[in-house]
Amino acid sequence: MLDVGPEVLTPFAFTRTLRNLEATHQIARLVAPLLRKGDMVTLNGTLGTGKTAFARALLRILAQDSTLEVPSPTFTLMQIYDTPATAVVHADLYRINDPEELEELGWDEAAQDALLLVEWPDRLGPLTPRNRLDLSFTLSEEESETRILTVTGYGEWAERLQTFHRLQDFLHRAGFETARRIPIQGDASTRAYERLEREDKSAIFMIAPKRPDGPPIRWGKSYSALAHLSESVHAFVAMSAGLRKYGFSAPDIYAQDLDHGLLIVEDLGHDGIVVAGQANEERYQAAVDVLADLHRHPLPLRLPVTGGEDHVLPLYDLDALGIETELLLDWYIPHHVNKELSANARSRFISLWRETLTPVTEQDPVWTLRDYHSPNLLWLPAREGHKRIGIIDFQDAVMGHPSYDLVSLLQDARLPISELMEMKLLRHYVDLRRSKQMGFNFKDFVQSYAIMGAQRATKILGIFVRLNKRDHKPDYMRHIPHIEAYLRRNLKHPALAALQDWYQTNLPKLMEPDA
Repeated sequence: MLDVGPEVLTPFAFTRTLRNLEATHQIARLVAPLLRKGDMVTLNGTLGTGKTAFARALLRILAQDSTLEVPSPTFTLMQIYDTPATAVVHADLYRINDPEELEELGWDEAAQDALLLVEWPDRLGPLTPRNRLDLSFTLSEEESETRILTVTGYGEWAERLQTFHRLQDFLHRAGFETARRIPIQGDASTRAYERLEREDKSAIFMIAPKRPDGPPIRWGKSYSALAHLSESVHAFVAMSAGLRKYGFSAPDIYAQDLDHGLLIVEDLGHDGIVVAGQANEERYQAAVDVLADLHRHPLPLRLPVTGGEDHVLPLYDLDALGIETELLLDWYIPHHVNKELSANARSRFISLWRETLTPVTEQDPVWTLRDYHSPNLLWLPAREGHKRIGIIDFQDAVMGHPSYDLVSLLQDARLPISELMEMKLLRHYVDLRRSKQMGFNFKDFVQSYAIMGAQRATKILGIFVRLNKRDHKPDYMRHIPHIEAYLRRNLKHPALAALQDWYQTNLPKLMEPDA
């Protein structure tokens, strides 16, 4: 049923001047990604103002068929199209004299779970929904071929349209308004990405509005606050400049709107460090080289953002590391193992992890990018040295132990890395650090590496189950088996003996060699 009734939100509107048919088609291309099943788009204007031209362009885009026949529904009143995303009802109500006539046409049945595109919507009368997108076309009084388009969002559409207008205004100011926008599969966060393609260059559009803080879960703080997750794009801007200052390939920032979380950044390409589904040792070694070089620098906690504002990297402290391990208790065990833990077992888990992690947090910290693994590392063969590795995800960076990013790379969450390759690259990192830093302690580093590996695997098991159960992203579940294998591998280190006993007692199936 359509949501009809009085308006409850202030409408939002803007105007555009359409000087030719291509301008009308451009508006259709911009509007199409906003539409979804159940929406109504109303088209107002007298005869010859361009309503049908817009509807035809929009339907061809939605149908992904540039030759689709779209006759005017003036005589049929309704024309129904099946498109990949939804059924679309294109209606022309010019000959409707009373809204009751719509019932005879089967309006309710046709409109059920469809996108509605309605010309002459004034004929709807009381059936006009409170949530709708309206496009009103008028002829310019000064130029005969020019149309003036007023776009108005009513009800829930007001906020959607305001966001759309903000994005378009930002793209216009950055010189990318007419660029082709191609959605990119995002990461496990709520951020959205698009590739912008112009004739002369491409760029990446990052849409990451500041996210609201979640409910407090401990000491009056939310999970994101405890885990030191970035809530705005300020961190990305600061870290990108910081990495480039030290000679690494982070994306240059072309345009930014920090208040609304909008960035247009350098496109570092498509080629990653994984080749044909396998970890490419040459590229992984180059990524190890980057870390070894980064970790030899005395790195600042405070980085400039813009206009005198600074970003301060938080410490990857016991509270952050510990709350991450508890994701195993809150998601992996109850939702994947289907088991309930006693209060004593939970308390023991938290206590053991704090004891185990304490020595790691007491060592000199470096920039810990926190997502330094294959999906976020691009191969740039045209560049030289460390610049061959493009780094694209670092907004959650903290000051932490250097082993964290190394284990993130060598115990790849997306594909299994053989223990032989892992140990070879771990030794390569250690050799590089030893060659540049007198007194680098191999034994202490390997112990920290095992601890951070176990912490990270424990966290990711919880995250991937949460992505499946809460966020309806089941694809991550296929990675669970090799993450469990990483966890078993790390728990073998003597420094983790007490934790290994806890896992063995409470999750015996997980600890089986062939689990």
